[in-house]
Amino acid sequence: MKILATDLDRTLLPNGSWPADPGAIELFNELTQKHDVLVVYVTGRNLQLSENAIKEYGIRYPDVLIGDVGTSIRKYEQGQWHHDRGWDTYVKKTSPRWDAEVVRKAVSGIDGLTEQEREHCGPFKQSYYVDHNNKEAILQQVDQRIKGKYDEVIIYSYDSQTGNGLLDLLPQSATKQTALEYIADEFGASKTDVVFCGDSGNDVFPLTAGFSGVLVRNADEQLVTNVKQAQETNPELRIYFARGGFKDLNGYYTSGVIEGAYHYGLFNDTE
Repeated sequence: MKILATDLDRTLLPNGSWPADPGAIELFNELTQKHDVLVVYVTGRNLQLSENAIKEYGIRYPDVLIGDVGTSIRKYEQGQWHHDRGWDTYVKKTSPRWDAEVVRKAVSGIDGLTEQEREHCGPFKQSYYVDHNNKEAILQQVDQRIKGKYDEVIIYSYDSQTGNGLLDLLPQSATKQTALEYIADEFGASKTDVVFCGDSGNDVFPLTAGFSGVLVRNADEQLVTNVKQAQETNPELRIYFARGGFKDLNGYYTSGVIEGAYHYGLFNDTE
């Protein structure tokens, strides 16, 4: 089983300030189909925004969509999405203290913390915009109010396009990492058989969880630093940093995903 999992924004999707290789998305679509790779999108986007990305950029439909930062899983079969109810049951069972509304009330009123639009929140996800310049004080207050109380995980990332800090409060059993582990287990794949590609802060957990990790060339500097520190602690981690220059691709976005997939042998020109 070959599994290629990738974040969307600024990883597979060329929606950042770096140059994109023309034709890279078409090449990605062609290679994943040719080599019979199971494609998983692992994204903070909800279903509608994921559909928008598919239509706008021409990326293929995935076999599996891990959406809402890992809190939802859907399979795409015969032209239709099928919600994985088993995942919902698993999350409720393994994070019994989680309650989105209680968490929402607990962090209300913190200066510099603005709740995201309701379509970006859900039963397993409370998301906020953060004043990045004051992130340390804001995150400290969040910690004081909820840390360790609600079976939660607190994930901070930075959107280099908007300058916003982004905060996701999730059940500890429903993250990009745990959702991808769930899918790998379902398809009988070991962690090292799963290639995961990312670019920003909320990708640090799957990148350092034992999957075969890929950082695209435009990856956030803080993410690169965090991943290298994790490597120093655990030298067995499999991490590849896309550099560009492979097959005349520049290593940014989709090109970095392709470069990483070749590195781990998911694509093989002799096949």
